[in-house]
Amino acid sequence: MGNPNTVGDESWPPATTLTPQPPLTPGALPAYPGAQELAAATRGQALVLRGLTKAFGPRVAVDHIDLDVPVGSFFGLVGPNGAGKTTTLSMVTGLLRPDSGRVLVSGVDVWTDPAAAKARMGVLPDGLRLFERLSGPELLSYLGRLRGMPLEVVKQRSAELIRVLDLDDAGNKLVADYSTGMRKKITLAAALLHSPALLLLDEPLEAVDPVSARIIRTVLTQYTHAGGTVVFSSHVMALVEGLCTHVAVMGGGRIIAAGEIAAVRGDAASLDDAFMHLVGAPEMQEGGLSWLGSSQA
Repeated sequence: MGNPNTVGDESWPPATTLTPQPPLTPGALPAYPGAQELAAATRGQALVLRGLTKAFGPRVAVDHIDLDVPVGSFFGLVGPNGAGKTTTLSMVTGLLRPDSGRVLVSGVDVWTDPAAAKARMGVLPDGLRLFERLSGPELLSYLGRLRGMPLEVVKQRSAELIRVLDLDDAGNKLVADYSTGMRKKITLAAALLHSPALLLLDEPLEAVDPVSARIIRTVLTQYTHAGGTVVFSSHVMALVEGLCTHVAVMGGGRIIAAGEIAAVRGDAASLDDAFMHLVGAPEMQEGGLSWLGSSQA
């Protein structure tokens, strides 16, 4: 009796040739249709967001935002508390998975190829979670080893970063004993150690002394002049206006305005005035608090 699974000399059903697929990085999402086209269409952008969305229960924190950050720009991300800035940066850095949308760093999708995307970025997060029982040089050496960098390269870059960021006097002091300014500077050194294409900084100058703030500003400006791209969030409009080439204003989880500083400022006297108008900040009414300055109890 013949084989019931053959037709003539051929097996049935016919064998299907499967193309082997590379294993996904843990936590990565599969590639999506149009990925290559999106990367090609946004070439020349250091960071691209498309339809980025995140909700926490019924509250939408980031609502379908699109944003292009040009290579070599110093890009400020501003907005009132609760506007979605930190949530957006958390999705860009791969710390928080978006509900929908795409994030590309130098053409690489953060969520389909996280290892390659994260190799292209350096991060200074809000909160400064560090290995506090290490000294500054030990911290940089450890992080360099985690990234698989050659030991001699790590030593050379660490020494140079510590010198430029004025951390020489810290010596072998533990990071736990660093001041706020010193902690910001060693975290910036860690973010720069592998020479990333993109720096993402969440309130990098908050609670920093003037000397440390000036050093950080100088290093960041030098980095962008060398072709790097900085994206940082801040509440200080004067700082953004003085440092940045571009700015995006967020409100209610959306991008209200974005572009070069002069274009976003428009006819307003300052970026601060433009910001107040864009986010609909209420004017303080005159006539209240008349008791201030009186000596009466």
